[in-house]
Amino acid sequence: MDLNNLRDRAYKNAVAHGWHEENLSNEHYLCLVISELMEAVEADRIGKHSDVAKFKEWQGNSIPLTEETRQRRFKEDFEAYIKDTVEYELADAVIRLLDYCGKFNFVIDDSCSDSEAIEDFSRLLKKMTFTESIFHIVESISRFEIQVAFLKIFGFCKQKDINIFWYIEQKMKYNELRPYKHGNKKY
Repeated sequence: MDLNNLRDRAYKNAVAHGWHEENLSNEHYLCLVISELMEAVEADRIGKHSDVAKFKEWQGNSIPLTEETRQRRFKEDFEAYIKDTVEYELADAVIRLLDYCGKFNFVIDDSCSDSEAIEDFSRLLKKMTFTESIFHIVESISRFEIQVAFLKIFGFCKQKDINIFWYIEQKMKYNELRPYKHGNKKY
């Protein structure tokens, strides 16, 4: 995955949905990343994981659909099988981090997708509980170590066997279909 292309897409979508109308601080945006990680913790606490097989089964229907029906079906299936799960929240954290990088013109280094570095973080985080791993990621975000935060999230997902880039793609599609400011959110 080209993280800088994903960054541009995430930022463009956030702008289109009204998330950058105010000039807010780095800390504001990074706090929102952390809030997504905390939502992942809450989803883990109640054992809420996505059902990719069911999602793909329902999305795999080959009946010709209008674009409007296809989008409606995608949203319905996404909400039924992926939304508010551990995987969804981790993807959302990455998307918010990508948006942050877009907002502040931060170029994401190729090292963030280095498989050896991701593997190293996967081994490191394997020794920790779910919450300890998330805390470890939050520490990097709090220190503005953005590239390290990406690596830790990707390493964590590798260790948990989560195809994070698939979830990011699905979540970005879902976000693009959502109403302005998601219909009711202040920030």
